[in-house]
Amino acid sequence: MTALLEVKKLNKSFDEHQVVKDLSFSVDAGEAFGLLGPNGAGKSTTMMIIAGVQTADSGEVLLNGRPMTRNDPESRRMLGVVPQDLAIYPDLTARENLRFFAKLYRLSGSLLKQRVDEALDRVGLTSRADDPAGRFSGGMKRRLNFAAAVMHQPLLLILDEPTVGVDPQSRAHLLDCVRSLQQSGTAVIYASHYMEEVETVCARAAIVDHGVMLACDAISELLRRIPYEVELRLIQSQIPDSLPLGDNVTVETGSAEHDTVLRVATSESFSESALHAEVTALLKLLADYQLTVRSIRTLEPNLERLFLKLTGSRLRD
Repeated sequence: MTALLEVKKLNKSFDEHQVVKDLSFSVDAGEAFGLLGPNGAGKSTTMMIIAGVQTADSGEVLLNGRPMTRNDPESRRMLGVVPQDLAIYPDLTARENLRFFAKLYRLSGSLLKQRVDEALDRVGLTSRADDPAGRFSGGMKRRLNFAAAVMHQPLLLILDEPTVGVDPQSRAHLLDCVRSLQQSGTAVIYASHYMEEVETVCARAAIVDHGVMLACDAISELLRRIPYEVELRLIQSQIPDSLPLGDNVTVETGSAEHDTVLRVATSESFSESALHAEVTALLKLLADYQLTVRSIRTLEPNLERLFLKLTGSRLRD
């Protein structure tokens, strides 16, 4: 079966710097696909190429079997985009904003009114429909931004940091909106730095850095690359050199003045029984040496840990 969106070997350079390098992936109808990467990784460029805002140096983007180009309005009407920067007019009411964007999608008459009313209801703004958007909270503006992108019922929705800076209630509501769209058959590209959101709404995800695809798979398979870990924090600043630690135990300097951290990681990802055995043996060893454990913390596999493992922890600007 052909995917709804096919991205094939995209390449894009700016000022002799290649920001997208042979990038390929696909998204099926009704699927939410996570697109992750540090600042400057090439995510935004990729999304702008898919949206037809930028042109790739080489490669191809097919939406429902149709090439996405800047000069094909029909293919672009199959697409909805929720940009990170708010694309609403603060002096217009919520309803007026949506009417404006609906007309850009060539909606008119009773269908326009129906779609505006449905969009307001979808994002929980019906009671504030006739208030100026400039008076809205950050979460309400984000929800209105979302509503403006879905009134024409796109086949593909691109979400670029859709919940940045919003309150927990608005975030939960927007995630529910994404799930609802999936159930109706809309494909979603979800770009976010909130890894737990991607784990919640997406079945698959890709991690990109320096324009290169580092990983792309079902999230359950991606998490298999990260082992469970247990962190034991000791109150001693030093431990005896003779302490016979196993191969799966590493020693780190703690953040406090008199802390030592022992980190236990199994070599077999998701082997909870192996981890339990390692920690049990280590606790007995520490007791034998009369070393006191201040705290124990379990680190479960998650996208954030995989993200840092693949892209590093160096600050990006």
